Amino acid sequence: MIGPPGSGKTMLAKRIPSILPPMSFEEGLETTRIHSVTGLLPSETGIIDTRPFRAPHHTISDAGLVGGGSVPRPGEVSMAHNGVLFLDELPEFPRNVLEVMRQPLEERRVTIARAQMTLTFPASFILVAASNPCPCGFANDFRRECFCTPPQIQRYMSKISGPLMDRIDIQIDVPAVPYKELSNTRAAESSETIRTRVIAARSVQFRRFYDEHIYTNAQMGPRHIRKHCVLTAECEKIMENAVTKLGFSARGYDRILKVSRTIADLAGDDDLAPKHLSEAVQYRTLDRNLWV
Repeated sequence: MIGPPGSGKTMLAKRIPSILPPMSFEEGLETTRIHSVTGLLPSETGIIDTRPFRAPHHTISDAGLVGGGSVPRPGEVSMAHNGVLFLDELPEFPRNVLEVMRQPLEERRVTIARAQMTLTFPASFILVAASNPCPCGFANDFRRECFCTPPQIQRYMSKISGPLMDRIDIQIDVPAVPYKELSNTRAAESSETIRTRVIAARSVQFRRFYDEHIYTNAQMGPRHIRKHCVLTAECEKIMENAVTKLGFSARGYDRILKVSRTIADLAGDDDLAPKHLSEAVQYRTLDRNLWV
């Protein structure tokens, strides 16, 4: 999420666990084991039944994020297993710390090798990151003027490497909230209502992948994408234009198809339509070079 201070990025991130499906018994057991190993499981807690939400500070070390030490211990990515890992002010994290997340984002586990042992910790989490659009934070903010130069904005956003950004499925602009929206008394959609739709979409995915040893669209490999993300001629044209004009990588292409499949599932549609693909393409803000 990219937007000026006060636009609601942190609030949105903290609400994500409230719309996720309830944890299964197996997920709760896995999560409890990890917290028990680190010594952070409260004595009065039997099994963890709520999805973790971890938000480490940007001063964290690479060992603190992915795990490590002379006797390897789980890091924040493992503590967020089956939950959400929130990295606020993403460009402020040291680059070497961010780069070590590539393995867990791809493989959903972390392997730590030491002279005496090699340990693997689970790390299947939803990464949610927030960033200002520029050093001062007010680029494209209608309320305040930004005095950052284009080279300064370029340097700020380039702190996040291309390979890492390519692994983030959804990159969206979170604009400042106008007064009319702040003062609006209209009742908003509740998290419980959204959660119902998410659970229904997850049920569709569970049935889809019942015999394929995966559970969600995010876990699809190339074989699954070819099978479950069949494109019509119109959809093919949209993807061709997107890849040609916007320069998506092969990984970006696959992730657009996965997001499109999820958008269709949330809408209750069996087949991918142009509207699903078009929406997924719009969720790649940085690939469209709006900020650099």
